[in-house]
Amino acid sequence: MLKEMIIAIQAYFQAHRFIQKHKLWKWILIPGIIYTVLFIIGMYLFGKTSSNFIQWLAEETGLRSWLNALDNGFLGFLFTLGGLLFWLLLMLFYFSLFKYLFLIIGSPLFAYLSEKTEAIIEGKNIPFSFTQLLKDIKRGIFIAVRNSLWQTVYTLSIVLLSLIPLAGWLTPILALLVECYYYGFSMLDYSMERHRKTAAESIFFIGQHKGLAIGNGLIFYLMHLLPLVGWVLAPAYSVVAATLSIHPLKSAEK
Repeated sequence: MLKEMIIAIQAYFQAHRFIQKHKLWKWILIPGIIYTVLFIIGMYLFGKTSSNFIQWLAEETGLRSWLNALDNGFLGFLFTLGGLLFWLLLMLFYFSLFKYLFLIIGSPLFAYLSEKTEAIIEGKNIPFSFTQLLKDIKRGIFIAVRNSLWQTVYTLSIVLLSLIPLAGWLTPILALLVECYYYGFSMLDYSMERHRKTAAESIFFIGQHKGLAIGNGLIFYLMHLLPLVGWVLAPAYSVVAATLSIHPLKSAEK
C-alpha cells in the first residue's frame, strides 16, 4: 500500500507538468475559483457554529461547572485539548460534506477532465458523447453519495471515540485517513466508469489499491495548507493525478 501511496503522490507532480504541457488551465482555474469562494464562506460559517456548539454542550452537560469546581489545571488542560480535537473533527466532518456536494455539482467537469486526460495519454481523439457524459455524471453522483454515507458512518464513530480520554487524541488522524481514502476513491472511479466497470467492480478494484486512493486524497488535503493557490488547484489537480496514477494499472489489466 505504501508503494501505491508514493505513486499517487508522484502523480500530482506529473499532473502539474501534464497540465502545463497540454494547456489545460481553463479546466483547472474556473472550477477552482468557484470551489475556493464556497470553501471560504462555508468554513467561516461552520467554524463559528462548531465553536458555539461545543460551548453549549459543555454548559448543558455541566462539564464546565464541574471543572470550575474542581479547579484542577491538568484536567482543565485535558478539557481544552479535547475540545480542540472535537472542533477539528467537526470541521473535518463539515469539509467532508462540502467536498461531496462540490463533487456532485462538479461531476460533469471532472468526468470530462478525466476523459480528456486519458485521451491525451493514449493519443486518441475521443469524440464527445453527450449520452456517455450523462452516464459519467450519474455514476459520479452515485459514487459521491455512496461514499459520503459510508464516510459519515465512520466519522460519527470516530467522533464518539474522540470523547474517550487519551485514545481520542488519535481520532483526527483516523478521520483524515478515512477522508483521504473516500475522496481519492471518487477521483479514481471516473477512470473505472470509462472502462465500463460496474460500481461493484470499481469498489472491489479500488479496495485492492487503497494506497492510490489514500495518496490522492492526502495530497488534496495537504494542498489546502497553501491558502488560495492550493485551494484553487486542488480539485482539478486531483482528477488529473488520479487518472495518471490508475492508467498504468488499467493498461496492465488489459
